[in-house]
Amino acid sequence: MSQHLVWNVSPEIFQIGSFSLRWYGVLFATGFYIGLQIINSIARREKLQPPVFDSLLIYSIVGTVAGARLGHVIFYEPQAFLSDPLRVFRVWEGGLASHGGVIGVIAGIAFWGRRHFRGSVLLLLDYMSVPSEFVGGMIRIANFFNSEILGKPAEKPWAIVFKRVDELPRHPAMLYEAFAYFTIFAVGMTLLRRKVHKRFGEGFLTGYFFVAVFSARFLIEFVKELQVPEEAALPLDLGQLLSIPFVLLGIGLIVRAVRRRPARV
Repeated sequence: MSQHLVWNVSPEIFQIGSFSLRWYGVLFATGFYIGLQIINSIARREKLQPPVFDSLLIYSIVGTVAGARLGHVIFYEPQAFLSDPLRVFRVWEGGLASHGGVIGVIAGIAFWGRRHFRGSVLLLLDYMSVPSEFVGGMIRIANFFNSEILGKPAEKPWAIVFKRVDELPRHPAMLYEAFAYFTIFAVGMTLLRRKVHKRFGEGFLTGYFFVAVFSARFLIEFVKELQVPEEAALPLDLGQLLSIPFVLLGIGLIVRAVRRRPARV
């Protein structure tokens, strides 16, 4: 009998005919809905205009899915993408890359912000970065229900056997990421409540988001399985290589914000 937790939960909650409701979709949608409530709460507390951000939800979801899908086929399936560019639209085949998702959601937020937000896009990204950390954690919980984003085999007491994949106890890498993102979210909310973004200026919270999230991603990649065989020939896997520019961008935004901090009266 295995001494490790055996995870064998179906990705489907129920199925009626050809329709199936999946845990991934429910958790994905729940994450965005709660994220929307968080940003609306922030908007009221910070007296932002507009005071309600409901219309931003669709831009964020479309940007995330489109960016994640495009990122996957470009970063992880470049040859297949070049030979068949239309595969990017076949979302049902699976394959979403979180780095592309971040780029996509930033594009969606920026597009919405230029039309509706009375402030700079960078300030909007500061506020949106905080609930985005929560959404990221929820998506990793959804990955857990799908038995995907697996870690390497391990004999740790907390290792999990993902029965739908194989019989090996593995690092629950997706849960490591979920824990990291929820922790980063809690710290981000604390920074927001303490008005750190106003003491240091626009871009500070966005910079914190990039540095914290992608540093965590970089470290957790060491215990993850490779997503494509070609990564074995690289000094670091693709998840780590793609995280480095985001960390550097985050450092740059933090330095910029500190240098431009508002003068104290």
